[in-house]
Amino acid sequence: MSTAVACTRCPRLVAFRAESRRRFPAYHSAPVPAFGDPDARLLVVGLAPGLHGANRTGRPFTGDHAGLLLYSTLHRHGLATASVSLAADDPLQLIGVRITNAVKCVPPGNRPTPRESRECNAFLVREFEAAPRIRAVLALGRVAHEAVLRVHSIRASAAPFGHGRVHRLPQRRQLVDSYHCSRYNTQTRRLTEPMFDAVVSKAALLAREGEA
Repeated sequence: MSTAVACTRCPRLVAFRAESRRRFPAYHSAPVPAFGDPDARLLVVGLAPGLHGANRTGRPFTGDHAGLLLYSTLHRHGLATASVSLAADDPLQLIGVRITNAVKCVPPGNRPTPRESRECNAFLVREFEAAPRIRAVLALGRVAHEAVLRVHSIRASAAPFGHGRVHRLPQRRQLVDSYHCSRYNTQTRRLTEPMFDAVVSKAALLAREGEA
């Protein structure tokens, strides 16, 4: 991901990174690389780093509300060695799982533009190429869902997003959709803990079924 660290394709995101670096000198404030098992069968794709989460720590879903539900659920299913991830250098490890984002840089208001999502897709393509044993993908939200479809040259209209839906991908992969585990979605009960547990369980099962 060294190329992503130096990426300047999206002027708005580059400017916001620089503003974050000025306001919070101790923050990572750079593109956030993927984290997890290099031999993963399951890839979790989120939206983008949160300003005070992954943008601060440098690890996806670490140090913010969304990560609390994600890591605790992965741990409950035996996919993480701990239930909480607080910093990029903590001892938590993922087992058979890798986590990344559709957009590598923190966007203003947590909302990347469609152009920014398309520009960042090249890095997601490389992540799939570097992890050929992936058999299941868990997309957290519509932006992540469409980014995964774009990697596989599938039109969004051919595989509509829907929580709990499963879509077949090329190369013996399957895509599982989930609402994003954001504070807003969990507080409004759009996504409950049992709902998220069920969708992670489904993705983990598909990943295991796809083992050689």
